[in-house]
Amino acid sequence: MLAQAPPWHAHALQRIAAGPAEPLSVAARMEWTTRPGRGPGAEILGPDLRGKRLLELGCGPGHNAAHLAIRHGAHVTGVDLVGLQVCRARSHYGRLNNLTFVAGHALDHLHASDEQFDAIYSVFGAIGLVAPELLLPAITQRLTPGRVLAFSVPHPQRGGRSPSGDDLPRRDFLTLPDRSRLPIARWEFDTGRWEKHLGQAGLSLTSAQEFHDPRTGPWPTTLLIRGRKL
Repeated sequence: MLAQAPPWHAHALQRIAAGPAEPLSVAARMEWTTRPGRGPGAEILGPDLRGKRLLELGCGPGHNAAHLAIRHGAHVTGVDLVGLQVCRARSHYGRLNNLTFVAGHALDHLHASDEQFDAIYSVFGAIGLVAPELLLPAITQRLTPGRVLAFSVPHPQRGGRSPSGDDLPRRDFLTLPDRSRLPIARWEFDTGRWEKHLGQAGLSLTSAQEFHDPRTGPWPTTLLIRGRKL
């Protein structure tokens, strides 16, 4: 199952309607969670990223990709399903070096590329929105042996929910800037099920962290997974 473009396209349309995309200064840190300043930053991808080749799956407006390119000297490619998001990212950061934004489906991009990366990451992006039995093996093919995959997803217990009991996607909702909601499909796994899928794709789980956002209640909101290619 591939990610559905219309909800994300609608989200981007509302963002653009709220105001023109203008050049932005580069963020001081990389964010993985729903609460800025919580959790690790770019160090989860490696101790020294200068000159390393990184791929972001679901780059959105490009904030994290720009941080990694400018603050850490990495060569970053950001891929997003929605062309409007790529336009926003280029408007914000297209003037910067070592940074490329591409419109396309994450799975298609991975299959079409022959490039090898030192790290691949996703921050509430393609991972969790594309069937993991398809996406994770494609990621493994593009990772240099021993290198890192890191991704954050909505915690499967957020709002009092429970993790999926099988490998099928669940019905979820994307909240738009105007607070309306559109249905999407999402794979909502606990750490053990993610570890299983990573292992099947040739990746080993190296860490799993959960984070809370006290603004949204007592439940964890973000699950951050890190793996390494065997």
